Amino acid sequence: MNREFMFSPERDDWLKSDDAVLESFCRMDFFKASGRGGQKRNKTSNAVRFTHEPSGIAVSDCSGRSQHQNRSNALKKLRCRIALQVRMTPAEPPERLDVSLKSPEYPVFAARVLDILNDNEFVVSAAAHCLDISTAKLIKILARDKNLLQIAQNSEK
Repeated sequence: MNREFMFSPERDDWLKSDDAVLESFCRMDFFKASGRGGQKRNKTSNAVRFTHEPSGIAVSDCSGRSQHQNRSNALKKLRCRIALQVRMTPAEPPERLDVSLKSPEYPVFAARVLDILNDNEFVVSAAAHCLDISTAKLIKILARDKNLLQIAQNSEK
């Protein structure tokens, strides 16, 4: 199953920008979330939805009790979604291969690994060769993040 990606030369700029700059590219909606949480959740508009205008990617969050926390969580989700769905050509390898999943640099790292995989038609051994690492090492990198692994598995020929 081949996955269709969006291509944008601005992707790394979006991922590296601070929250205020990324928000400026988005339409933001607040709404009342449904579900467990009682009066605070059902009577206040603390759920947040960001729609990234250039890419059309939308994410929402209603996990916290405060609108501020939900905005922060939604922006993190947006960065990850952009990294997973927007490709850049020509592909540039990541600057480092030991980036933590919790690092602010992780979305750029994940995006660049997926760019290399995409350029190599999701053949893991060919992508590993481009990154100058072993195939096993690349598989370990992909396996740390279930989203990366899923994209790699679903896109391979």
